[in-house]
Amino acid sequence: MAAYFIAQISIHDPEGYQAYLEGFMPIFDRHGGRLLTVSSKPVDVIEGIWAENGIVLMEFPSLEAAKAWKDDPDYIKLAEIRQRTATTNMVLVEGL
Repeated sequence: MAAYFIAQISIHDPEGYQAYLEGFMPIFDRHGGRLLTVSSKPVDVIEGIWAENGIVLMEFPSLEAAKAWKDDPDYIKLAEIRQRTATTNMVLVEGL
């Protein structure tokens, strides 16, 4: 069963964030990840409050694959760059 990371993101250091982007795909691909949407444009909030401007929606083949990506030592190190250069809220949900 597929699993999805849904992230709200606001990049406050675009130059610094570039280093995160450069290292992202090889690790992401290694765990079978698939990007479904990435947008730094303001979202159209239909209801409630959306904390950050951008959105990233990622799909993994399973919950185990998603957690393996998140816990990959290479990604943990890379995520430190994201955490310094952007504000992010992220959730992991299992598909139906």
